[in-house]
Amino acid sequence: MTDQHIQFSTLADGRPAVRFTGRFLFLYEDIELIRRQLAGENVPWDPTLPLIDNISTDEITPAWVCFYFDETLGDYSLVGLRGGAIERNSIKNGDFAVIVSGKSKGCGSSRETAPFSEQAAGVRLVIAQTIEKIYGQNSQNIGLLTSNDFGLIHRIQAGEAIPLAEFVTGLDPVASEIVKRGGLFAYNTARLKGEIATPAVTTAPRPMTLVEKIIARKTIVDAKTAKLGVPAVKPGDAVFVRTDVRFSHDYTTAMAQVAFKQGVGATAKVTDAKSIFAFRDHLTFLSQVMSEKHKAMHLDEQAALLPLIQRQFCAEQGIRLYDETADGSGSEAICHNAVLEDIAMPGDIVVGTDSHTCTAGALGTFAFGVGSTDMANTWYTKDIRVSIPESVRFHVTGTLKSGIAAKDIMLRIMATPFIKDGKAIGKVLEFCGPGVEALSMDERATLANMAVEAGATTGVIAADATVIEYLKRSRPGVDTSGVEFLRSDPDAEYLASFEIDLDHLDLMVATPGDPRNGVPLKDLGERVAIQVAYGGSCTGGKMADMDMYASVLRHAVDKGLHVADGVDLYIQYGSQKIKEYAIKQGYPAIFAKAGAKVIDPSCGACINAGPGVSTRPDQVTVSAINRNFPGRSGPGKVYLASPLVVAASAVKGYIASPDDL
Repeated sequence: MTDQHIQFSTLADGRPAVRFTGRFLFLYEDIELIRRQLAGENVPWDPTLPLIDNISTDEITPAWVCFYFDETLGDYSLVGLRGGAIERNSIKNGDFAVIVSGKSKGCGSSRETAPFSEQAAGVRLVIAQTIEKIYGQNSQNIGLLTSNDFGLIHRIQAGEAIPLAEFVTGLDPVASEIVKRGGLFAYNTARLKGEIATPAVTTAPRPMTLVEKIIARKTIVDAKTAKLGVPAVKPGDAVFVRTDVRFSHDYTTAMAQVAFKQGVGATAKVTDAKSIFAFRDHLTFLSQVMSEKHKAMHLDEQAALLPLIQRQFCAEQGIRLYDETADGSGSEAICHNAVLEDIAMPGDIVVGTDSHTCTAGALGTFAFGVGSTDMANTWYTKDIRVSIPESVRFHVTGTLKSGIAAKDIMLRIMATPFIKDGKAIGKVLEFCGPGVEALSMDERATLANMAVEAGATTGVIAADATVIEYLKRSRPGVDTSGVEFLRSDPDAEYLASFEIDLDHLDLMVATPGDPRNGVPLKDLGERVAIQVAYGGSCTGGKMADMDMYASVLRHAVDKGLHVADGVDLYIQYGSQKIKEYAIKQGYPAIFAKAGAKVIDPSCGACINAGPGVSTRPDQVTVSAINRNFPGRSGPGKVYLASPLVVAASAVKGYIASPDDL
């Protein structure tokens, strides 16, 4: 078989091999070197030159590129890369077969558009020092090869045929077979025909972590009889598990339904539609911030297709759609807020086409983000593949001081060398200890939500009485009698364990470029003037977050203060339930007196698709969202902080502590 930029062959010893026939693109930090390669020069590989680290999926396919869900994505691959060297068709017209970069390639969003765009532009291999878990799995699913072996570079340049087995080193048996067969659909077709079988789990009973216990209970032993459950699993075991909740949203449903119909059939039906949900939440207010440049590209028309396709698919399949409200007051809910408020239960396995699916880990679930191809497969099978991840334990003690929030805990954790060096990629972050148990559900959700910013598969907190109380409050009449409080065994094995003492925790902010850039606010140095303050998103739009915004702004109003001149403060609810709560508390009046602009429920600014975004590169935003990669929430610089700091900064006009009021 021969494809553009790659040739498949068989070696003399019978092993399958691949030969790459296009050019290399080395993403050096020196942008001029990138420009020279795009102009046609074959710049040599130089391991002494630094490569760009932390290339996020936002840089590979910026928010507006994701309005496309077909081969057009290849025209815009990497157009958001810092430095501005890559333009439309730069990758496609450059004859590039291999892209090389540094640490954490594909961090951030779970959008499958990122590797798909590279593949559609002709790229057949991605080499990076480390590759983020979801990006790597999405690449496997679509047949884009990845590697951490820089020794391949000279071999490929010499024209050597590389054994396919070298691209599956370190992968579990299922992932390995998916790569060898060229993607997930090819693998599942063979699996459903009985041509291959998932390796049986033979792990003997052993002490297990919380997530290992959930996976063991949901592991599919026999797909035909729907038999579930094995005595134990261990890190590295490859299984398929039965999902309890599956969801997508207006940004991703269109691409997933195309994959579903192409892979299964135009008239195929999803399995167990009542456990599938869809959300009109990401692009609800896009029209309010879309630039004239993007309108001239007809992106408004392209974006308008996405909710229409989602509504049609949900109607065809009988899927519950959380849509826009009839009275025009925004979305019913951001997907992650709704999963917490309405849908998931402790012990569930939750998958969604969004990296922050891990938010549901606050309920004691195993919840993680997947790409469109994974979702299309699980719509049909109700199964999802899992390579059992190692767990990292964060034992939290002490008491939060006044003015400190869960966001500060997470920014502190992500600033540790363990996280910054990529050692948490693909792992589970388990939060425990009296410091966590004392947190409200909303604050626990902040910890779980931002686990993916550490590169982790998910974050998880064991369910307890606080969870049950939350379920009864948010879902009147819910039956919690069958909820089992699963806990990690005392002697369970962890990759690493850390102690976090809240008594010594300072206010934290993450400086622009990466959520792992956390520093104590007091160490920022000179005052950082701001033009935008945003309080909202799945991370910062919960009830407890509204309490925090209101507490600071009430204090400011009582002192005769208001939002500083030259600053726009936006506060956005995460769901209609959260909006109703805020109204009952009298918060809208406080927000209005302080000069804040209140936005109805939806995502938006977090993904550069709603009010609260910056509009110029010279603007500075302080935000309660979860990530601040280049291009996130507008072209300006984004600092991450807690809701308390966001509100205080809006009043002071610079990044400030609530104590500064």
